[in-house]
Amino acid sequence: MKKTMRLDKVLSHMGLGTRSEIKKWAKQGIITVNDHVVKDSGLQVHPEEDRIMLGEERVQYREFIYIMMNKPAGVISATEDRNDRTVIDLLEEEDRVFEPFPVGRLDKDTVGLLLLTNDGKLSHELLSPRKHVPKTYFARVLGDVTASDVTAFEAGVTLDDGYQTKPAHLEILEQDRSGEDVISSIQLTIMEGKFHQVKRMFEAVGKKVMHLQRISMGTLTLDDSLQEGHYRELTDEELAGLKQDK
Repeated sequence: MKKTMRLDKVLSHMGLGTRSEIKKWAKQGIITVNDHVVKDSGLQVHPEEDRIMLGEERVQYREFIYIMMNKPAGVISATEDRNDRTVIDLLEEEDRVFEPFPVGRLDKDTVGLLLLTNDGKLSHELLSPRKHVPKTYFARVLGDVTASDVTAFEAGVTLDDGYQTKPAHLEILEQDRSGEDVISSIQLTIMEGKFHQVKRMFEAVGKKVMHLQRISMGTLTLDDSLQEGHYRELTDEELAGLKQDK
C-alpha cells in the first residue's frame, strides 16, 4: 500500500515553511499536486510519487537523511545541551529540519567519524550489542605499547568497574622515543562501545590516551578529505554497506 501524508507535513518536513505559512500559500493557490492547484494544505498525498510544486520549485520528498561528520574536539555528541555546542549546531538549517541525531557517541575531546541520521531503525540496529559492529580508532598513547598489550587486548582487559571487554584488535603503528616519554601511535578495533572504553582499556594496562580519533564504524570509513567540523551526506554505496552491517 502506498504511503500517504498530509501535504503540509510533507512541505514542513522538507524545511520549506511552517504549517501556518503552508496553509496561507495553499489559499493563495501557489501549491500544485500533479498539476492541480491545491487549496487544502491538509490534503493527503503520496509524497514519493506525486508531483508536488511550490511555486516554480519541485518538491523532492525524502524521509531520511544520513550524514557523515568529522567531529571536532570540544563539541558533544548530543542533539542539545545548555552549556556546550553540539554536533547538531554544526549542521546547516536545511539539514537540521530533518531532526537527525548522532548514532552513538564520541567523547567531547574525541574527534573523527560520527554518523547522524533520523532513521531510528538503522541507528538501533547499528548500536545493538547483538550485532557486534566493529569500530576502529587511531590513538596516540602516552607509554610504551608492547606486544604484551596486543595479547592482553586480544584476550579482553578488565576495566576499572570490573567489566571484562570483548576481544579487541590492537595494532602498533609507530613509536616516538625522542622525548622523555614514549609516545605510541596505535590502531584499535573494538566490537562494543562502553563509556570511555578505549581510554579505560589503556588505563587498564597502565597507559594514557592523549589523542583519539574514530576512523571507521562497520563498513563506513571516515572520508579523509573532510576537515574536522565538516560533514557530507553518505553516498548510496556507503548507505548500502551500513544497511548490510545491521
